Amino acid sequence: MRILEEGKADYLKVDPDGYRAAVRDNKPHQMVSKLMTHKEAVERFVRDGDYLAYDCNYFQRGPSSLIREIIRQRKKKLWICGKFTYVACALLVEAGCADRIDIGFIGFGPWISRAVKEKRVTIYEYSNALMTLRLKAGAMGVPFLPARSFGGTDGFQHSGCKIVEDPFTGKPVLLVPALNPDVSIIHVHQADEYGNARVFGTGITHTECALASKRVIVSAEEIIDTAEFRNDPGRTSIAHFAVDAVVHAPFGAYPGTVQGYYASDPAGVVEAMGAMYRGDFKEYLQKHVYAVASHDEYLAKVVGAEKLAEIRRRETIREGYNS
Repeated sequence: MRILEEGKADYLKVDPDGYRAAVRDNKPHQMVSKLMTHKEAVERFVRDGDYLAYDCNYFQRGPSSLIREIIRQRKKKLWICGKFTYVACALLVEAGCADRIDIGFIGFGPWISRAVKEKRVTIYEYSNALMTLRLKAGAMGVPFLPARSFGGTDGFQHSGCKIVEDPFTGKPVLLVPALNPDVSIIHVHQADEYGNARVFGTGITHTECALASKRVIVSAEEIIDTAEFRNDPGRTSIAHFAVDAVVHAPFGAYPGTVQGYYASDPAGVVEAMGAMYRGDFKEYLQKHVYAVASHDEYLAKVVGAEKLAEIRRRETIREGYNS
């Protein structure tokens, strides 16, 4: 296959066979309980220097409680799969946890230009669609997938993509490198203790993240009995053999929403967005991460039972209206 043009960015080593070997040798395929706390899961499965992927974002079914725990444990030198996200990238960079981002969408705020200028973060450019394709390729065990976009853009030069001569048509086609993250964190509606998980409604790449990654932490609004998965297997979004840890995390996406469970908290969203506008996350991180020792303590002391009841009530009303 003849290469016509190449992007100049670094990218995670493309090694489908190495990924398969890692999964075969290190992931528990038997039905064993994987329940653990946020602290235990992040300590065991998120390591300094990891490539980290996560599904959805800080305001829509994002693994927000796990992101806060990663920051609380002060993980370092993470490389982030930054698709469909903005606040989470900013939090991880400003907390000193991440120093590289593959960007699909990163949002705004003076923190970006400041962090780049101070060489605290390196940014590689893609699109949301291409980052999704990269994870899909990783999940499929192939080294790349083709796309008919992004070539000819300024972003292409700052990516790890290649333009090649299509061996079937002879025309140029873009190839995206497969992505096999070291660890993915995914928030779901329901899971059992073994790692079987359900996502209801709209998703982005939760299945691809789980199947492409060497290690997977699932946080769940509810822990349900395995019999429910056996009785209705068609609703299973992620199978147990892809998962390394299961964390029970009610309101784990706060201040964001989990469809059918609770609405977002407008005040919490405005507070996070305000930190982005100002480009200063010190107060936000202190209040929402460092001042508490766990997700449960965060919900009790920072958010409060009254607010949690209110956002659950608002989602119940919305669901009733839509039905």
